[in-house]
Amino acid sequence: MLKAIKFVIYSAILLALLSTAVFYGALTLSLPALSGSTSTDSIDQTTYLQRDDLGTAIIIAQNRSDASYALGFAHGQDRFFQMDLLRRNAAGELSALFGEAALPVDENRRFHQFRKRSEDTLKRLPEADQRELEIYSNGVNDALAQLSVPPFEYLVTKTQPLPWKPEDSLLAIFSMYLDLQGRSLERDLLTDALYHQFGDDIAEFLLQPSPFQAALDGSIIKIKSKPVPELPSSLLETSQRVEIEKSIAVGSNNWAVEGSLTRNGKAMLSDDMHLGLAVPVIWYRTQLNIQSGDDLLQITGVSLPGAPAIVVGSNGHVAWGFTNGYMDTADWYRLNPKDKTTLETETIPLKEGEHKYLLEQSEFGPVRVINGQKYALSWVAHRDYAVNLNLMKLEQTTTVQQALDTSKTTGIPLQNMVLADSAGNIAWQATGALPDRREPFARPEPSNRYDKRWLQSAKDVPYVVNPKSGRIWTGNSRVVGAKKDKRFGNGGYALGARSAQIKQRLMEKATFDIEDFYAIQLDNEAIFLQRWHGLLLGVLEQDTLLFQEDIKVLNDWHNCACEDSVGYTLVRKYRDALIDKLFAPLETKLEEQHLSLSLIERQIEPALWQLVSDRPESWVPSEVGDWNKFLVALYLEMRESLMIEMTGHANGSLQALKWGEVNQLKVQHPFSRQLPVLGNILDMPSVQGFGDRFMPAVQGRTFGASQRLIVQPGDEINGVLTLPGGQSGHPLSPFYREGFESYINNAHTPLLPGPPVQQILFKPN
Repeated sequence: MLKAIKFVIYSAILLALLSTAVFYGALTLSLPALSGSTSTDSIDQTTYLQRDDLGTAIIIAQNRSDASYALGFAHGQDRFFQMDLLRRNAAGELSALFGEAALPVDENRRFHQFRKRSEDTLKRLPEADQRELEIYSNGVNDALAQLSVPPFEYLVTKTQPLPWKPEDSLLAIFSMYLDLQGRSLERDLLTDALYHQFGDDIAEFLLQPSPFQAALDGSIIKIKSKPVPELPSSLLETSQRVEIEKSIAVGSNNWAVEGSLTRNGKAMLSDDMHLGLAVPVIWYRTQLNIQSGDDLLQITGVSLPGAPAIVVGSNGHVAWGFTNGYMDTADWYRLNPKDKTTLETETIPLKEGEHKYLLEQSEFGPVRVINGQKYALSWVAHRDYAVNLNLMKLEQTTTVQQALDTSKTTGIPLQNMVLADSAGNIAWQATGALPDRREPFARPEPSNRYDKRWLQSAKDVPYVVNPKSGRIWTGNSRVVGAKKDKRFGNGGYALGARSAQIKQRLMEKATFDIEDFYAIQLDNEAIFLQRWHGLLLGVLEQDTLLFQEDIKVLNDWHNCACEDSVGYTLVRKYRDALIDKLFAPLETKLEEQHLSLSLIERQIEPALWQLVSDRPESWVPSEVGDWNKFLVALYLEMRESLMIEMTGHANGSLQALKWGEVNQLKVQHPFSRQLPVLGNILDMPSVQGFGDRFMPAVQGRTFGASQRLIVQPGDEINGVLTLPGGQSGHPLSPFYREGFESYINNAHTPLLPGPPVQQILFKPN
């Protein structure tokens, strides 16, 4: 018997070792060759693809099309599976990779018919742009064809990669629409539900303008002080325990100062786009060197695998960066029985077979039925002007004014574009697809109010050049003046505390250098939470004996989202608990309609602060009945829940609640979340959290600055470009983890690439 057991054990070990060897063997075979030479019909002249020790793609070409081919080749070698996910995410084709579990996501995406839209858009593009996408696609597919074994992700999913098509690059841009604007689409429906379900007083109470405002012109939207409306007792009685999502949401920071405010006299730009952090990272280090006669055009920055453009960067004359612009780009219309609709069948491929999805369409947009009422969505992403390649025109510009002029018809999700040029000028412009309709609606309106100017892009896009302060800043809150706000609407602006803090930092100094800008990017001072700190301290000081340790860590909270701050954790989590508890009666009712206050959670601060300041009786949970008792009881409940989450038991030292542990950064590969055994191979090391919401240093557990760029056009050699991960998506690549350590240690990584260590030579046939 003992021999039999040993045989089984040894056999199992041998089988595991054999499986591991086979897996690693397949991984090795799927590594791309990064040195050598090849020939192709897709280029006109000899072209080089080099890589430095970070894996930066350094492309040397004689024209832009040849550069696009080499960039497509680099993307295909290092990031094909990521690109595949982008196009499938937009098109609603994930089920073919992951099976029926992905059907809900695919059905949600098919509502927008982005595959059809990308095919139609491609036909409307200028021939030169169509050719650019075709050449880029050829580069991608040539890289894929040279692999002995498909990228390892296809081995795990037991599928085969499909060739890249020119329209797939447009799908990659549509995927960014979903990431950057998709979460805001239901805001109007939520607003309508607030009015219908709870009445005007409660709806307007929840939707108050933010007191944290930092528009470039200094304009303020006046806030009318009103008493807290009474909460009906029936809502309290049916309330359930809920957790309203505290999503950091899509955000970003950028700012710039004129040359007169820098130590070397050159304008300076900072840009850090906040997105979900995963392996591999979303951006790709790229430098294009295009030699035309004696002239060299060098563009350095990041590209999006799946598209041939440099998204953020500098060309030596002009530097550009983006933050998501939350102007209103979507309206819902209530259809009446006379409005004609049609039904279309969307076929979603599965791993085996297919799934049919029925979609109702109207002249105003795709249709959704809510409580028997039909609503049509008019969204800028559905318009002919939503996607194009005009972003690439920035690469050729030499002045801020020229960059503004060439980017007014750029087909990307609406962004706050900030510019700086080598002559010391700076500018801001709302850049991207912006509808020309005159009146943005905050709630669904009857279909007879549809404005046909939805069909054309706005020509009066707002912009600012060289403001009197010599400074420009954006952080996803309102940038335009109060009057322009009525013209373009609020599509889900950030609270404004982060923008206000950036503005404050820029006003504190008269001159700036790279280090000053990097300090602002890493600024985690808790200015926004200071009043909440005071509130919690007052609550706990009602019983100094019971809360002796709590009061001590609150007094020693360092006023920052620092790794070792326990007090910060308590303040931050207490505010979250107040949101969940005080608004639970409303959230419980909204959940019946599959809606949530999470869509406006970033804007709910004025109502929340007024509640804890005025303390109206009708809002106190019925089981408590007294505000003082409620505030203390909620703190105890919050602390116990957090302690159990972090330690597994209710009692313990508060030192277990250090913010760095509670907000630990985990940059993971999508596969390891489903198969934790792959974590050691695929994931980046977990690190102590640094930063939070409502401050420039934005960071959550899986969210943060997807890149940190600081550059002065004409002085790129001293520029900074730090990314939270490596170039390659292949775990055995030497570039899989390069750059991550610098990122987590808040160290500078140079913008310009280092000396090449590998090279591929492309020869024309």
